[in-house]
Amino acid sequence: MKTALTAVLGEVRKSLLISWTYKVNLLLFTFTLGSIFVAIGFMMSKGTMDPELLAFGLVGYVTWMYAMSMVGDITWGLRREINAGTLEQMLMSPASISVVLLGRVLADFVLNTIRVLLVVGVVYLALNVRIPMRWQGLPVLTLTLLGVLGFGYVVAGAMLVFKRFESFANLMQNALVFLNGAILPVDRMPGWLASIAKTLPSTQGIIVLRRVVLDGQSLAAAWQDGSLMWLIVHSAIYFAAGWIVFGYCERIAKEQGSLGQY
Repeated sequence: MKTALTAVLGEVRKSLLISWTYKVNLLLFTFTLGSIFVAIGFMMSKGTMDPELLAFGLVGYVTWMYAMSMVGDITWGLRREINAGTLEQMLMSPASISVVLLGRVLADFVLNTIRVLLVVGVVYLALNVRIPMRWQGLPVLTLTLLGVLGFGYVVAGAMLVFKRFESFANLMQNALVFLNGAILPVDRMPGWLASIAKTLPSTQGIIVLRRVVLDGQSLAAAWQDGSLMWLIVHSAIYFAAGWIVFGYCERIAKEQGSLGQY
């Protein structure tokens, strides 16, 4: 346990130092994400920039920002380690590589929270879009990201085996914002598309998060109507499946002797 904690904290420190070194890129990326939401909000509200409608979209967009960044950091970060020839050094850690990647995810969570606060702050000042600060949203967001993490492990595992798998990761990152209910509610989608959307790792989380944060629903009420219970089951399945798939892919790459090859 102590070894795993040391590895995770070391990876957090490393990732934060690298991000701070390239802080200009961090700010530009944050500006880009904010601009994208304003453009999407303009289309959603048909040019009226309705604050209530934008708040509905902003909750989904913020969740997508976390999901997009989490999946991207695991997969692209692993790809950078392979390209740089430093993946073998990660494997020399007493902790497993899956545990080491948790440190990268935690660092990404800190950085992405800064991005989210900046984007939400600018949107609030510029467009008067307000999101109620309800603590009940934190456990819902945590459960949602747990499922997203599992999905990220699946993609990262495929990266270890196939090496050039970032196109799929990029596709899923961008598709999530349109298919997981972040912009268009699932109940307004065609039946077949809604069925697909509900299988994605962040869809149920966005549904529950909107009810809890925007509608003021309590966690007890969300549990009683089954939405919170389904979120827990959904995220647990994704996380367990992702952990298993990543370990399986790591074992395949080791048996092939191609773990650090590019």
